[in-house]
Amino acid sequence: MQLKKVSIDPNWKSRLESIGYGYHSLDDVPYWVDDRYYEITAGEADSIYQATADLWQMCLKAVEHVIQHKLYHLFHIPAFMVHHIERSWEKDEPSIYGRFDFAYDSQSRKLKMLEFNADTPTSLFESGIVQWYWKNHYFSETTDQYNSIHEQLIQSWRALIPYLKGEILYFSCAKETLEDLTNVEYLRDTAIQAGIQTELIYMDDIGWDGRAFVDLEGYEIQTIFKLYPWEWMVKEEFGNDIVHDINEAQWIEPSWKMLLSNKAILPILWELFPHHPNLLKAYFNEPKGMRHFVRKPILSREGANIEMFYDKEMIYATDGVYGEEGYICQELATLHREETGFSVIGSWIIGQEACGISFRESDMPITTDQSRFIPHIIKN
Repeated sequence: MQLKKVSIDPNWKSRLESIGYGYHSLDDVPYWVDDRYYEITAGEADSIYQATADLWQMCLKAVEHVIQHKLYHLFHIPAFMVHHIERSWEKDEPSIYGRFDFAYDSQSRKLKMLEFNADTPTSLFESGIVQWYWKNHYFSETTDQYNSIHEQLIQSWRALIPYLKGEILYFSCAKETLEDLTNVEYLRDTAIQAGIQTELIYMDDIGWDGRAFVDLEGYEIQTIFKLYPWEWMVKEEFGNDIVHDINEAQWIEPSWKMLLSNKAILPILWELFPHHPNLLKAYFNEPKGMRHFVRKPILSREGANIEMFYDKEMIYATDGVYGEEGYICQELATLHREETGFSVIGSWIIGQEACGISFRESDMPITTDQSRFIPHIIKN
């Protein structure tokens, strides 16, 4: 895995905007890196694929374990949502996607799972579309990339058609969130290409008529994709209405994904699969003998409220508003490091299939909303 450079296209911003990618920069600081890329080998791509496929199966077994043993208290799941979670699991309600984040140790060539963005992962549009167009701009069309995200999304939506409730699949996110809206509209476009009738509705505009969720015209919502975290939804004013919905609307991602998007799943995985080569040690509340570890809130986003310890001394921490639900301690991973920063690999699982990767680069060893996206190619 090598970081390489290209001579930057002076019109790179307008080139990205021409394909609908408007948040390439944050306050004039590039989020999208156009003049650097990772070159990986076919063997490294295969290793990421296999690790992702294996971890996905392990995660499904972990969900089954949590449900069978009623371990919801470890996840701080509200009691009123337990039946909903169990019903969504028993009915095998559809899941469309998720993203594993991996640390890659260049010396040992080992991949270690940092966490699983199972409910509301973003960077899908830049992973599936933008970096593919970047590759075709700077390299020949014969140059390969570990990226079948777009095709897999369409195929997965198509496979779900017989199981979707109602005639319309709604897509939703909060208002005034350009990144979320871009990802939602991309997902919606792939659903349309799969032959599904869709509508966009903002979370802020979803109504409740006393018996069911409705759109702005009063039509009942029976199936909806939401780029909005479950842990936020259950705390909203309409949170309790979710379990009283007469239509038992399908939410994509389904509520059983609450277990996988919660970092409490990390100690569960370590307990079920101790010493698995792609897992880091993880425990609830305390490090249990680990000298080098990271302390993470079970519910946090964008690298907030994370504390990093080396020889049991805190060496780095991020701010935020999370942590009241509790913490886990996870073994400190070795990240791939270049002069430009630390990199984490995001590996996508779509419709049960590992199908593509992304690289995020940070100045410090914690990925945050300020981290940069770096495209990649597979070495010929």
